Amino acid sequence: MITPEYCSTMARYGWWQNESLVAAADELTPEERAKDRGAFFGSIERTMNHLLWGDLIWMSRFDGGDAPKGGIADSGTLVPDWQMFKARRAEVNARMLTWADTLDGAELEGDLAWFSIVLGRELTKPKALCVTHMFNHGTHHRGQIHAMLTAAGARPDDTDLIIMPKDDRWL
Repeated sequence: MITPEYCSTMARYGWWQNESLVAAADELTPEERAKDRGAFFGSIERTMNHLLWGDLIWMSRFDGGDAPKGGIADSGTLVPDWQMFKARRAEVNARMLTWADTLDGAELEGDLAWFSIVLGRELTKPKALCVTHMFNHGTHHRGQIHAMLTAAGARPDDTDLIIMPKDDRWL
């Protein structure tokens, strides 16, 4: 279904896009970042926090690292301080890329079992599907954030995977 190369590409893409969104959000006032814009998680900042929470929960399942505290209802306020959020986002970007760059094909095979806080029960799904979901979840919410930023007058980068720049941070 997927390969380690796919995971590395998507981790780089996520890093690039996360940096773009954070830079664009930096152009806004704290009030503009916190303004409810009608998205599922309300504001730009809450949606960015939810995305970070989702990346952390999935990475904890994939690499055995720490999981975030709380559930989805708490995810929008995971890191309420903007400067601390930016530092944490950068750390998680690097964590995801390191994980992706050290994968071998065997680590994407078989099933992953975990307790779903959302559904309140144990789930078992193919690992490759779960990894694909993590990257898809990020793309979905970054699209929402991009739209909210654009509507607020900020200018994030284009989102096309095929124009992702080559950057030493991601190689």
